[in-house]
Amino acid sequence: MKRVVVKVGSAVLTQGDSVALDRMQALVDFLVELKKSNEVILVSSGAVAAGYTKLQLDRGVLKNKQALASIGQPVLMHKYAQKFDDHNIIISQVLVTAANLNKAEDIQRIRNTVDTLLSNGVIPIVNENDATATEELVVGDNDQLSAYITKHTDSDILIILSDIDAYYDEDPHKNKDAKVLKVVNSIDECALQREATPHGTFATGGIVTKLKAANYLLASDIDMFLASGFDLSDVKSYMINGHHSGGTLFTNGDV
Repeated sequence: MKRVVVKVGSAVLTQGDSVALDRMQALVDFLVELKKSNEVILVSSGAVAAGYTKLQLDRGVLKNKQALASIGQPVLMHKYAQKFDDHNIIISQVLVTAANLNKAEDIQRIRNTVDTLLSNGVIPIVNENDATATEELVVGDNDQLSAYITKHTDSDILIILSDIDAYYDEDPHKNKDAKVLKVVNSIDECALQREATPHGTFATGGIVTKLKAANYLLASDIDMFLASGFDLSDVKSYMINGHHSGGTLFTNGDV
């Protein structure tokens, strides 16, 4: 049985100023299917967006964003709990900070907690503790957080579900002839140094943060799979049916 981390971004989980419940339902259904033959950890964005549905504060102000995350985290978890309850699956909340990921003893505690949850059939839902994070000590985006969690929980693969459906040889927004790179073994340093260009009001990443996550995992010989979170057919094909039809696999191994 493999241990799989699935990260879903704000662009997937939000629609305008609301939580995209249909896409959340599709995600939950996929995770339930994935859990039949894997241990599953979810890294979920969307807390700030969920908070904004309750209180419309200016998200450009740090203290407001942290307050929205504080409001939205239980809202988001409640929505997840309702959907997983239909499948008789228990979920848990695991909030971490950059400080936790910089201390060996904290990393071990996180691993112990996750191990215990998974051994009891629970799906841990991980997020950064945005309400208390500081500008000086923050993971910064959930792509990087999910990569850290994947490594520190001894997981076998990270799946990133995003509004970006794959890694292309050129920017597909600028070149309609851009081609999907289905398998990537190394990432050019220039690509890692580009400015992050997030899409959507609540997003903090873009392709650059995903490449950085993949590069971090490749250095530890851990695979990453990038696919669309709007249409889950590619990730289902790869993870459930064993067929790589779309999306990008970042790997050091032979394919």
